[in-house]
Amino acid sequence: MKIYLGADHRGYKLKEEIAKRLFEGEYGFEDLGADHLDPKDDYTVYAERVASVVASEKEARGILICGSGVGVDVAANKFDGIRASIGKNAQQVIAGRRDDDMNILVLAADFTKANEAQEMVKAFLETKFDGLARHKKRLREIRKLEANN
Repeated sequence: MKIYLGADHRGYKLKEEIAKRLFEGEYGFEDLGADHLDPKDDYTVYAERVASVVASEKEARGILICGSGVGVDVAANKFDGIRASIGKNAQQVIAGRRDDDMNILVLAADFTKANEAQEMVKAFLETKFDGLARHKKRLREIRKLEANN
């Protein structure tokens, strides 16, 4: 599994901390930006970069970060096949992975401490989709929604 990271200026510091931890760990990852702190950048650029790659690579996952988390969440979910959600805590992230096969974890840098973010990233990367029939059915229904809109 490959992990793709992206963050705007408000999420830049938290992204760098997460990248450092991923670098020390067992996961391959690619940082899709921002590669430096630019107070005038836009979250849409990084949401598009991460979501487009995750949508095209079956086993890929993404982590997106902006100030509130809402901007990158909204932008990423415009891509077919993306199931991005804002992480509030590790238990919620586990449920999102297990039940909904969440493939992009969104973090709100302005409202998330570094240790909380690391716990959510760990939960996101270690939790598998459970594949229960009712959960697979929901994912099929989501794909129908995407196809019809």
